[in-house]
Order: sequence, then structure tokens, then C-alpha cells
Amino acid sequence: MPRPTDLQCTRCGEHYPADRPQTVCPKDGGILYARYDLPAIKKTFSPASLLPLTPTMWRYDAVLPEATPVTLGEGFTPMLRSREYPNVFIKDEGLNPTGSFKARGLSAAVTMARHFGLKKLAIPSAGNAAGALAAYAAAANIEAHIFMPKDVPIANRVECDYYGAHVTLVDGLISDCAKKVAELKEKPEWTRDGWFDVSTTKEPYRVEGKKTMGYEVAEQLGWKLPDGIIYPTGGGVGLLGMWKAFDELEQLGFVGPERPEMISIQSSGCAPIVKAWDEGRTTSEMWTNASTLAAGLRVPKPYGDYLILDILKQSGGLALAATDAEILAATRHWAQVEGIFAAPEGAASLVAYQKLLASNFFTAEDTVVLFNTGSGLKYLDVLDDASVERAPTPASRAIAGIIGPY
Repeated sequence: MPRPTDLQCTRCGEHYPADRPQTVCPKDGGILYARYDLPAIKKTFSPASLLPLTPTMWRYDAVLPEATPVTLGEGFTPMLRSREYPNVFIKDEGLNPTGSFKARGLSAAVTMARHFGLKKLAIPSAGNAAGALAAYAAAANIEAHIFMPKDVPIANRVECDYYGAHVTLVDGLISDCAKKVAELKEKPEWTRDGWFDVSTTKEPYRVEGKKTMGYEVAEQLGWKLPDGIIYPTGGGVGLLGMWKAFDELEQLGFVGPERPEMISIQSSGCAPIVKAWDEGRTTSEMWTNASTLAAGLRVPKPYGDYLILDILKQSGGLALAATDAEILAATRHWAQVEGIFAAPEGAASLVAYQKLLASNFFTAEDTVVLFNTGSGLKYLDVLDDASVERAPTPASRAIAGIIGPY
């Protein structure tokens, strides 16, 4: 059987062929997931079969699309045991190519773009996805067209320029950048010249790249899933990908039916998932006047919000927010205590853990994985300009039993 066998809508369940480029479900706009013949794969794919393989995300190629990878060595990042909390592990995605977890999703997406013969890839990005697309597109000899807010960290702009991408700086947020891509789609050259949109969850394969984080968490913990995973959530693709990975792992016989409690951490200056969770909604509302120094969390309305909120509910998890002041303090704390210079988005996971530990949601005996999604080196201008004392702190309110303003 080909890999994947087909693509399935996460809303209506409709199936679509996987032998051509696909975006979202034409019936209801649902996100498409790649599906595999897991019973057949199970016959030759086992934990033992992984032992001799190269330590990159492509070691899991049995459950990834069948195409020649466009790779820069992404994946299999360290799972570091915390020096402060004995049962906490820090998954350090800042050691990926281009300095963030975005390398995984864009490696897979660009791999399939080259496989399908696409010529020009467009992406709206809050920063790190732009750099990742630019790098992998350069490696694949495909044009990258980047649309990102003009106030992104300077490293994101510089790396895109050096990779040879076409950059358009937008006065606004990632949602405004997405509108620019949507306008391009209305032009005849979009189809004529082989353009394709690789926006978050607008194509199936960024999720496939990100799901390898779930496979790695399981493998690095000896094929035992943790009690909890705390994940900084902008677009939320990693959360979606890991949850998909856990389902596949169970079907493959690698793990049982147990699942981690999935925790979404956002910035109080842009917390659409937290607000929706707090109000018991199944989708989020557009967040107005989004503002946070954690650029990757400045996503006013994730396209996959309905899946994120469902995962939180299924797993017994929750969503909570951190102020910029808390995020800055956590960034410095991790650097000084753990020796990890984290991106602000990643450091937010420490804030979440401390709050959940204090509220007894987690105990000190629970095994919890915190995701650092990027390197602090990409935020030098942001961190140099900011300080804990100057960062604004909105008035607090209770969220899902946790004190965390938004």
C-alpha cells in the first residue's frame, strides 16, 4: 500500500486521495490527516527496528509519507531531565535546524511539495515557520514567499533574507499575513505558476512532521507515555501531531491506551484557546489587539482550534495563560538553573508547570514533559529590549481553577 493510503477530514470523515496536493476538506474546511495502513506497517515496524536508524525525525519513515526527504538533520532532539524538578523532562526543540520545532513540519511539507512538483510555496508566519520554510525551500530549490508581521524578531527576517526567500513584511498580525496569501490565491498565476499554501494546518504534512515529537517522547521515555505534556500553543500543530502519534503508536502496539494530560499554555496577551476553554466552547473567537513578546504565541485564532480544544478535553488537560513578566522570568530562570536558553514561548511551559504544581493539578511524582519550542538566540533583540520589571501584567482572573490572567 502507498504511504499514506489517503487523507481524511477531521470534521466530516470524508476521504481524499493522497497522490496529489491537497489543502483542506472542500466540503467543510476541515483539516486533513494522513492515514496509513498501520496493521501492514506493524508487521515490520517495531521498537527494535528503530535501534540502528539515524537519529533524525526520518527514523520514523515507516509512518511518514513515502517520498525522498528534504532534510537538514531535524528531529530527535534531547529529552533533558530537569535539575530542579526530578520527574520533569525538557524536550529541547531549540536544537533543531533553524533553531525551532518548525523545522519538523516544514521538512515534511517541503518534502511533499517537491514530490508533487510544486514551484512556489507561500506562508504567513509569526516568525520561526518563515525561517524554516526559507531553509527547506532553499534545500529543495523551490521558491519561498514569506508574509510576516514587520515587528517579528530580527533573526526571523535576516535568516529568510539569507536563505533567498521572498519576504513581504505586513503591518499587522499573522492573521493579516494570511489575508495576503488569500489574496494571492485569487490571481490566475496562483494555479498557472504552481503556487501552494503551506499555512499552519492548511495542508496535511506539517502535522506529519510535528507528530514525530510524539514518537520521540515515547521512545525516549522507554515507550511509556508521560503523565502530562505542556505545550506552548500558537497554531497548535505540535499538539495535534502528538495526539495523532499516540493514536498511531497504540495501533502499532508500541503503547497502551493511556494518554498524557495535554496542557496548552498561551500568553495572556493572546489567549484565544484559554478563553474558549474557560468558557466551555468547542471553537475559539478571534482575539483582538493581540500583544506579547512571545511572537510565536501571537496567533489570534488557530485554524485547528476545534481539534486543540477536543484534545484538551479528551486528555483531561486544560489551557492556561502566562503574562509576559512571568515568561521573561521563566526564560531567565531556565537559563540560570537548567543551562537552557529557551525561546519565550518555550519558557512559558515552565510557568504553566509551576502553576499546575502549586494548584496540585500535577504532583511532584508525576512525569511531565515541558516543550521548549525554540532557541532564545533567535530573540536577542526582544529579550534585550524587555525586562521583567517593565513587562505589562494584566489583571488576573481564574482560568479552569488556575490563576492565570488573559
